[in-house]
Amino acid sequence: LGIDMKALFDGNDLAEAVGKAIKAVSSKTTNPVLENIKLEATPGTLTLTATDNELTVETHMTAEVVTEGSALVPGKLFSDFTRKLTGERIELELTGGRLALRYADSSGELSCLSADEFPDVPALTDARSFTMKSGDFKDLVGKVAFSVAQDDARPILKGVLLEIDENGVTAVALDGYRLAKCVKPVKAVSAAMHAVVPARCLNEISRMVEDSEDDLTVYVPRNWLRIDLGHTVLTSVLLSGDFVPYRNIIRNTFETTVTVPGAQLSDSLERAILLSRDDRSNPVKFEITERMLSITSASGAGNIDEKLPVVTVGPDLTIAFNAKYFTEMLRVCGADSITIKFNSPADPCIVEPADGKEDFLYLILPVRIGG
Repeated sequence: LGIDMKALFDGNDLAEAVGKAIKAVSSKTTNPVLENIKLEATPGTLTLTATDNELTVETHMTAEVVTEGSALVPGKLFSDFTRKLTGERIELELTGGRLALRYADSSGELSCLSADEFPDVPALTDARSFTMKSGDFKDLVGKVAFSVAQDDARPILKGVLLEIDENGVTAVALDGYRLAKCVKPVKAVSAAMHAVVPARCLNEISRMVEDSEDDLTVYVPRNWLRIDLGHTVLTSVLLSGDFVPYRNIIRNTFETTVTVPGAQLSDSLERAILLSRDDRSNPVKFEITERMLSITSASGAGNIDEKLPVVTVGPDLTIAFNAKYFTEMLRVCGADSITIKFNSPADPCIVEPADGKEDFLYLILPVRIGG
């Protein structure tokens, strides 16, 4: 039998490339082909591609290619196997559906499938695009993606809406109980556009993007979003359908506003959650007076009453929330001090940075207080 593919490369490079590709290998699929990573050897390069039909990762590494060729290797097995070979020089050889890996004085062999069965990576044609700082993209995703819906009742809500024009990029996510919005500047934009990207894909892409001042260009062809990081190209499918008209939900006038240090509020709420965690809605009561925010929580396990000094403008108010929505937001918002704006105990509150910089905005629905 002739050799169908042969390449030599560094084990560290392989482990790093497989670590990226495995993020797009499908674990829950009816199509066994998607459980594989496609290996393709071309002059000087070994390319690894994986997809779950939502997220596609295509990553390139330097290799000494003796014989060009391609194959599909079982993704999880290949990942577990290569993770331990970081210090080695590796020779990979494919012969008649068997992939041999040789390293030091040892070797391993895996069964492969033909690469012909693997779906093609969508071509990039007439793509609209926008460019922003890498770090801004990462921060944008981090500040909103946690607010997407987790269930399948409304699939569009499992995505993050991106609205792009020359004024900036606005990202919005909501799940029916809370809404997160963040705005970042753009450096260049080819046309005004919008896209709804699955949050899972956006999170994986964000992890691979560097937190730097470097420019990042995001391409948005018709049904896809694509980012080229040079060594790695990431492609996400877009969700179809109409997103919720979120602007109608956010009010502009408020009766009571409270300014509070973010870290202190977070610590108090974390303690309050310890007592309310048996109740799925984690209800925690906010009692707001002119200079004080009292946070109370009670359950069969006991009760807690935390008092925080605040600056309040407007009438006193008692309102209750699912504390988890506040703590998750405080973990990512990054502000030292926040302003919370209220109307009535039945209306959602708005959270913004206290310094007035319009970077993020959160909306949280209250829970009903019994009695």
